[in-house]
Amino acid sequence: MNTPDYIAVKATALCCQEPNALLPFGLKSALPDKTLLPSSLRRRSGLTTTMAVTAAMRACQQADADALELPSVFASVGGEIQVTDELCRSLTDINYLISPTQFHNSVHNKTAGYWSILTRCQQPTTAIAAVDDTFAMGVLEAWSQLQQHRGDILLVCYDELWPQYLAAPMGSVAIAIAFVLSMDIEGSHQGLIAKPEIRSKPIKLEQELIELSRSAPAAACIPLLQALRQASYDGFVALNTKGANWATRFRKA
Repeated sequence: MNTPDYIAVKATALCCQEPNALLPFGLKSALPDKTLLPSSLRRRSGLTTTMAVTAAMRACQQADADALELPSVFASVGGEIQVTDELCRSLTDINYLISPTQFHNSVHNKTAGYWSILTRCQQPTTAIAAVDDTFAMGVLEAWSQLQQHRGDILLVCYDELWPQYLAAPMGSVAIAIAFVLSMDIEGSHQGLIAKPEIRSKPIKLEQELIELSRSAPAAACIPLLQALRQASYDGFVALNTKGANWATRFRKA
């Protein structure tokens, strides 16, 4: 099989605060696990980091991959949106002094940084935000890095619960998904994906998925997860649910 442009999906793991939201799609997920974080990080970590770490740890364990050695891509529309929102609202008080810790925890790459601290990983990490295309751009970034550095890479896509006055219904469901992706297409894997591309013709999606993605941006991962679950599939898989028609060519292992 000639697959020069493909990378392998070695492992996947889902984390959702409301697992029932994923049952209509035949997907099971873990609940956020705060015990994975040491107390020094746990006190400063909100739902965003807890979900991302839970999914990432489970994916690494499933792939039998050493997190210490994995470069990573963290993709999120809002990042630590709860902390950022609180900080911005506090600025209306002229007597308010911004806490350095609060500012540190508001930055978009905070979760990626905490993952590096937790795992003691010194490999490169990238934090990405691209609104409706966030998951697609995360996959594209991971694919591109593997073309240069080979080996394996960790991709984590996540968003927590948002204050609903910001962009309702976005952020009303919290989901995190982690993938261990690899250039080793001959080794043990669940399926192969090609370089993400924009398709001229949109892929028909379930109405339930479209509605969930409006509430949970990371739900854009669901078509790929469903393809991985099928016994045999060869075709394009959507990587977003609106806007440009991002998709990847998928082949089952």
